[in-house]
Amino acid sequence: MQGTKAIAVVVGATGEFGGAIVRRLANEGLRIVAVARTEAALDSLREQVPDVVPCVADIASDDAIAAISAALDGPVKIVVHGPGLSQPGGVLDIAPKALAEAVNIKAGGMLRLVRAVDAKLANDARLVAIGGHYGFEPSDYASAPGVANAALANLVKQLALAYGKRGITAHLIAPGPADTPRLRAIAARRAEKRGVAAETVLEEMRDESCIGQFTTPEQVAWAVTMLLAPEAVAVTGSSWMLDAGRRRGLP
Repeated sequence: MQGTKAIAVVVGATGEFGGAIVRRLANEGLRIVAVARTEAALDSLREQVPDVVPCVADIASDDAIAAISAALDGPVKIVVHGPGLSQPGGVLDIAPKALAEAVNIKAGGMLRLVRAVDAKLANDARLVAIGGHYGFEPSDYASAPGVANAALANLVKQLALAYGKRGITAHLIAPGPADTPRLRAIAARRAEKRGVAAETVLEEMRDESCIGQFTTPEQVAWAVTMLLAPEAVAVTGSSWMLDAGRRRGLP
């Protein structure tokens, strides 16, 4: 019966990272509850993964708690919170409201997701947040992602403390920049300000990596599935840096 099959809830399921995560978790035999803001985007995802259970909800609103909860009819094995952010600009340019909205989507959204699934969480469930490299390595062009993802890292540690008694673990995956339409838009804005080609900026960003590569959505999806292993309890509350060697600081 479908209601007895373990569920994976993925917020941001129609994005570049989310789509890769959905496909990978579906291959692991989990039933996917895919959360996105529009039905049209979810319809497109269902063409790729037909068994996806669509859930239209805006994770930036408290209304999402009831909407996600209503979509659950079985035990939840893993939740993945991975909405994207679209607020560009450095700390001298970004509007304070935009900064607050970013924190609301990332940290507030993760808390809403956990509240929505709390009653259905399996005893060995995983709470997974997709953060970002800029939460640990501030930049001069991504103020909102930096602040929001730093807040998310703190929240994940708090969730690890709160849910550990139930055998439930919490994890942050922090990818580096990925070659997605979102990153190309950022590169185009930076290139325009400098009067250079967008590809020049992208090449510079690749070179920030020790191996000269961007992180891929498939690599992030791989990391999510690794957290399904029983051994993953050892890393609860910690951050997994998937930045291809961009971060230079310790620890």
